[in-house]
Amino acid sequence: MKLLPRNSLLVLFILAISVATAQKKEITLEDIWGSTFRTERLDALRSLENGKEYAVLNYSRQTSSSTVDVYDYKSGKKVNTLVDSNDLPGITFIISYELSEDESKLLLATQLKQIYRRSSLGTYYVYDIKTKQLDLVSTKQIQEPTFNSDATKVAFGHNNNLYIKDLQSGEETQVTTDGKINSIINGITDWVYEEEFAFVRAFDWNKDGTKVAYIKFDETNVPRFSMDVFGTDLYPSQQVFKYPKAGDPNAKVSLHLYDVDTKKTSDVNLSNYDSYYIPRIKWTNDADVLSVQLTNRKQNEVNLIFVDAKMNATSLILKEKDNAYVDITDNLTFLNNNSFIWTSEKDGWNHIYQYDKTGKLINQITKGDWEVTNYYGFDQKTGRVYYQSTENGSINRDVYSVLKSGENKARLTLQTGTNSADFSSDFTYFINTFHDTETPYVFTLNKAIDGKLIREIKNNEELKNQIAQYNTSPKEFSTIKVNGEELNMYIIKPSNFDETKEYPLFMYQYSGPGSQNVKNSWGGSNDYWHQMLVQQGYVVACVDGRGTGLKGRDFKKVTQNELGKFEVEDQISAAKELGKLPYIDASRIGIWGWSYGGFMSSNCLFQGADTFSMAIAVAPVTSWRFYDTIYTERYMTTPQDNASGYDTNSPINHVDKLEGKFLLVHGSADDNVHVQNTMRLVEALVQANKQFDWRIYPDKNHGIYGGNTRLHLYTLMTDFIKNNL
Repeated sequence: MKLLPRNSLLVLFILAISVATAQKKEITLEDIWGSTFRTERLDALRSLENGKEYAVLNYSRQTSSSTVDVYDYKSGKKVNTLVDSNDLPGITFIISYELSEDESKLLLATQLKQIYRRSSLGTYYVYDIKTKQLDLVSTKQIQEPTFNSDATKVAFGHNNNLYIKDLQSGEETQVTTDGKINSIINGITDWVYEEEFAFVRAFDWNKDGTKVAYIKFDETNVPRFSMDVFGTDLYPSQQVFKYPKAGDPNAKVSLHLYDVDTKKTSDVNLSNYDSYYIPRIKWTNDADVLSVQLTNRKQNEVNLIFVDAKMNATSLILKEKDNAYVDITDNLTFLNNNSFIWTSEKDGWNHIYQYDKTGKLINQITKGDWEVTNYYGFDQKTGRVYYQSTENGSINRDVYSVLKSGENKARLTLQTGTNSADFSSDFTYFINTFHDTETPYVFTLNKAIDGKLIREIKNNEELKNQIAQYNTSPKEFSTIKVNGEELNMYIIKPSNFDETKEYPLFMYQYSGPGSQNVKNSWGGSNDYWHQMLVQQGYVVACVDGRGTGLKGRDFKKVTQNELGKFEVEDQISAAKELGKLPYIDASRIGIWGWSYGGFMSSNCLFQGADTFSMAIAVAPVTSWRFYDTIYTERYMTTPQDNASGYDTNSPINHVDKLEGKFLLVHGSADDNVHVQNTMRLVEALVQANKQFDWRIYPDKNHGIYGGNTRLHLYTLMTDFIKNNL
């Protein structure tokens, strides 16, 4: 046998790779925004009280019906059907459902109209599982209907007032009467609470269903914001709502208790505390004790108080303080004796603590230089706490359990990547969702005690095999040292990468407080788009700079009072370091981002004119003066107290430095980051005589989607990159 010279073998090897690459398909924008890369997901399930079964909402194309079906955890087999829309007169489709606490009734949503990000109006029915009786909750479009504990009553919001429907008598009681649009809201949050404290239902039933606690929002002095809606009529309309911008008045909030039997309301006196915001209310396991979380306007102090509903008296249980801010979470969990679980960053990392019912610390349950990223619950039988954390590296997530004492910790997930759990009600099982950069979602049933695999429920092998037919490249994770910090980073190179060539660099980031883009997880549409760009001859990189999350309290909160300062410095420094690589063309470095990322990409181009040659900003904040109170003041305090922090890092004040190519995009109906941000930046650029490109998408919100909108937007951005990078 005649051996080929070494150089000849190398040539053949390179040719073989080239041929293999050439045979693969290239990702197109139509693939991304069509249905080519369809990801299989697991339908939302609700664990039943027995811990052995769960309920799922299904839809059958064959029978054109919605069903709520019950399945056995262990076998995965269907046990029975709780309700079928074909058996319900006048109902063709069930959008969502809720089970009552005693699992005797279902609350069915049949028509929903979106209001804001989390809120909606709908038509709801109550279905009695045993008698199969169906009753309309109200002829009105209502919000947040919620059963009491024994499912004899439903409380709901309508036209800014709170109502209770007695399901046995059919009587409807109006709890409040002062509700008024853009003035008074009872039991439902206003826009800024919904967006920034992430909840809509501002009322809660107590343990025995005899009382309802609710928050009242007085928006009278909150400034109005209006948006033109162009629509299809001859004349545009206006959407007007209360939106407090940084430094302006918020709604005045107050707390009230309604007694169902006496139909009397009592006001809870909170004057002994700084109760500027009431971000959470939750009844404890004692039907006469309500827990309330209060925070000041700066959000750097949270008070947990208990309200004795019998005496209408309050007591301070726990005070949490931070020099920057204290995050509000849903982790507060009450145990049988009303001791409670609480999460805190007070030791520099987010960890789990247990306190007794008086607020005395029993134990810090988790410890270490890593973050608890999700608290799943406490098993009263075994005494184990279940949580998700970054113990296996800040870009990974695993599921763990540990005793309340902090001993006998067990890692329940063994694959490195992103693992998240959904536990059965009795903590016998959990459904694990695993994914990493190379593996789309895999759903498995596991034993909670040791994580042992019981069965695979669903995977995305079909998608994985389909993507294998396309030309893609792996994400290469590493760190980059800039400004004294080791920052998490990934780089994606073309599959036919040649280290002797120079490539343009396109950077992607979000950079907002506590966020994370560099993570070992399955991507979405932006990742497909980046893969498409990479195979067209670009190198894509992403760096999580200072201020992002999951690397400790100090790393995250270093940006306090100066949003846009350290984050921009890190992106510019990282770009300069990457520009030193022999395969990067330092004269062709671009950056893009959406929302906070658009604020960042604008600043990077303007302030880093010697580094970046182009940028794309989608729906950017251009001055924090234009954004809402709760988010902005959490990180910046008010503009009255921190004018320089607001103005020094505003892109509007750096337009004179623009030298590269700039594309600015916004939706005209963005209720979150108002198009005002873009218009004010446009005016500043015009007056500075700086040329740029921009695009407004009529009647589109912060997500800029609907119909062909996303395809159009990404075509626009792709062409801009090709022409300018």
